[in-house]
Amino acid sequence: MGRAEVCILKDLCKGCGLCIHYCPRNVLEWSDEINVMGVHPPKVVNKKECTLCNFCSLICPDLAIFIKEKLDAR
Repeated sequence: MGRAEVCILKDLCKGCGLCIHYCPRNVLEWSDEINVMGVHPPKVVNKKECTLCNFCSLICPDLAIFIKEKLDAR
């Protein structure tokens, strides 16, 4: 993934699964944890397969997932 990563705000997730279902590279799957809403949020499992297409964040109705650019530590 290089200079960016998928970030998940687990406690905002309502467990709809849209991000998992529509990810074209199967980067996400259900986690074993349970969030404050009582659901299993997604987790990144295939980090190297992610193309940073941003579809997961666009499809999320709760804005619980986004792409974050990493900053250089200089």
